[in-house]
Order: sequence, then structure tokens, then C-alpha cells
Amino acid sequence: MQNSNQFIRGIDWWTILIYLALVLLGWISIYAAVFNEDHANMFDMSQRYGSQIMWIGICCCLAVVILLIDVKYYYFFAYPVYGLMILVLLSVFVLGSESHGAKSWIQIGSFSVQPAEFGKFAVALALAKYMSSYSFDIRSVRSLSGLALLIGLPFLLVLLQNDTGSALVYSSFLFMLYREGLNKWVYVILFQIVLLFIGSFLMEPAALVLLILSVTLAAEGMTNGLWRSKFIYLAVLFTVMILLKLLSMALAEASFGGDVVVLVSIAATAPLVFLYAYRYQLRNVVLFVVLFVSSIGFTLSVDYVFENVVQEHQQKRILDVLGLEEDLKHWGYNVNQSKIAIGSGGFSGKGFLQGTQTKFDFVPEQSTDFIYCTIGEEFGFLGSVLVVFLFAALIFRLMRMGDRQRETFGRVYCYGAASVFFFHVVVNIGMTLGLFPVIGIPLPFFSYGGSSLVAFTVLLFVALRLNLSNEERGYL
Repeated sequence: MQNSNQFIRGIDWWTILIYLALVLLGWISIYAAVFNEDHANMFDMSQRYGSQIMWIGICCCLAVVILLIDVKYYYFFAYPVYGLMILVLLSVFVLGSESHGAKSWIQIGSFSVQPAEFGKFAVALALAKYMSSYSFDIRSVRSLSGLALLIGLPFLLVLLQNDTGSALVYSSFLFMLYREGLNKWVYVILFQIVLLFIGSFLMEPAALVLLILSVTLAAEGMTNGLWRSKFIYLAVLFTVMILLKLLSMALAEASFGGDVVVLVSIAATAPLVFLYAYRYQLRNVVLFVVLFVSSIGFTLSVDYVFENVVQEHQQKRILDVLGLEEDLKHWGYNVNQSKIAIGSGGFSGKGFLQGTQTKFDFVPEQSTDFIYCTIGEEFGFLGSVLVVFLFAALIFRLMRMGDRQRETFGRVYCYGAASVFFFHVVVNIGMTLGLFPVIGIPLPFFSYGGSSLVAFTVLLFVALRLNLSNEERGYL
């Protein structure tokens, strides 16, 4: 009896309450999104809200089972679970069925399962075990190669299934790796790649080269703490930027191509790079110069990659987000209708089942990827903020669980779970608001689908079980 009482007291009930609140709000939102007056019963199994309540019941039972399993089994079976998931992802190429252009589903009777959703849990578990081994050192090439393999293999398999959105979710583990001490240069380079990719569409070559230089210098200064005497140098940079802008305009009038502008820009800015390196006696001069030159090369290759690698619908969505192309009838239709629905909700919303945009099916995928617009329309700003607050609280508590762990396995897993939730919430809500390109990933506990709901429940409750083990051992 005493052990039972200790077990119950050790459970993080606040996190479970947040989970139940999100699941309940998700079910209500699905009901509102696909409401059918001929099937008004919330438990009608012929409707999506009826199927979802069945999955909610399954998840509640599964959550109890997860909490009852001894925590050592999650450690011992981490690699077998990962290996099994890789086999399942491979089987999709043979047994999979196509939906929305992606071959990422396996049909089992009347149900469809998306293995990529469960892959995130398997990767989080495998990373936790790998990083908790005695031989692991995040600064060594061998350990980094192992991390790249564990994350990169499922990423590649899901990407080959033409499910880019689900594949990108695996990059969320970079947040966890930052917490564990991954070299900050990795993040500087990734940030610079994103910045340069976007900048290549929005800026002229001369200005973009200056942006490359500025970001590279800022990155180097950040890593070495060299922030003094920067005001004069920045003033010089802005002056050169203006001069290069004028030079670019002059060359354009003379019918010179963009490549000439880039070469002239490099010739004008390269001396500044070496002057700066000499002035501050940089410890990473070679890395600094390599980063600068490779940035130029990446910028020149963006057009080729965009035209020959990125798929057409992805091109259109990227251009739409950047404001370079608008097509409200085709590629931009979903996002435009979503923003109309959210904006029409005002401060307090139109009321439950009173949303006109969702009621008349103006928003495609309004019960799955665009479920957040239903919340915005019917519950307004207040309801939208409440959902964001609940997700923020859930992610915060997962991070808190990680910080309280005495063992690396539990800390890495909890932060890995928090990273996955963070990525899903930010990107899904961001794409419904038009802040990010539409990549088709679900909003946890809200978007309709058994695979998504079960996968996120497992991901969360394993973290809760690891947190409970601390209580049982008297760590807290």
C-alpha cells in the first residue's frame, strides 16, 4: 500500500492535466471542424470525431501501461525499438500507400498507420541510450558520426517517402544537442545557411555578400567574445554596403550580369575580412575564411538547387511565404483561407460550432494540419492564446523533467521529447499564420489521426515514467 501511495504521489499530475486539457480541446476542435448536422452525436464512429474519441480511449489505456513498465526496459530496448522502426520505415517502400503525394502510410485493415510519427520516439530513445554510454563524447568525431547516423537514417528514409515535413521534424533534435553541448559553430553554420537561402531571393548579390560578411564576423565575434571596437567597423561595413549598392546599380545599367556584381563585391569585401583577421589576431582565421568562401559558393548554388531539387509545390510555398509570388487560388489558397478564418474570430471568437469558414469547408485539411484555424475562428484570440500557453507549459515541464534527471539517459530523452513538441507546435501554428511554408505536420493532440495521437502520447508518457523513476529512487 505504501509503495502504491508513493507511486501515485510521484506522478507529475500537472503535466497529465495539461495533456488531458490539450486532448479534450483537440477533440472539441475536430468536432467543430467536421461537424455534420446529420451526425451530431459526438460518439458517432462513422465520423472523424467518433474515431478520435476511440483513439483517445486507447491512448489513456496505453499511458497507464507506460507508467507501470519498469524504467529499465526503456533503456534495454532502446536500440531494438530503433532497429524495428527502421525496418518498418523500409517496409513502407513495399507495403506503403500514397496520400497527398507522399508514400508514407501502411494500411492495416480499415486503419492507416504512419510509421514516421513513431520514428521520433524511437530516435529519442536511441539517442538517449547512445549519449548515456561511457564512451560517448560530444566533442569527438566518432560520437558525432554516431549521432548523425541515428538521426540521419530515419530522416533520409522519410524524405525518400516524399514526406518532407515529417523528415524535417528529425532536425528538432538539434535543440537537445545544443543543451548537451554540441559545438556552437554547427548552429552558426546552419543559421547562416538559412539566412543565405532566404537572402538569395530577397537581396541583390552585392548586398547579400555584405550580409554574408557581417554574419560571419558576428559569428566569429560571438564565439571568441571579441565585441569591443565594433562600432567603427560596422560603420565601415555600412559605408561599403552603400558604395557596393551604387556600384551594383551602375553595373546593371552597363548591362553586366549578376555574376560580375558578385565578383566585384567579393573583391571589395575580401580585404576587409583579412584586415579584420589581422586586427584582432583571430584564433580561427582558417575556419573564418573557409566559412566566408563556402557561404559565397552556397549562395551561387541556391538557384540551381531551388530549380532542380526542390519540388514545384515546395517552390511555390516558399515564394508565397517570402511574398515574391501570390496565388490565392492554388498554392496560397490554404494559408489565405486559414488567416481569414483566424482573423474572423476576433478577440473572443464566433462561438462553438458558429465558425463559417470551417462550417462551409473553406479551409482544406481543417481537421488535420490546419486545425488551429478552427480554434482561432470559434474561440478567437483568447482561445488561440490558451492553446499556445498550454503547449508552452507542457514543453517547459518536459525541460524541467530533463533538468531534474540525475542520469544522462533521462535528461537526453526528456529534452529530445521537448524538442519534438516545440518543433511541431511552432511550425504548425506558424504555417497556419503564414509565417512558415506549408510542410504538412500535425499539431500535437489536436490534428485528427490515430498515429499522431498515439505517437505523441507515447513520447510524453515515457518522459513522465522517467521522471517518476527519480521519485521512486528518492532523487527529488
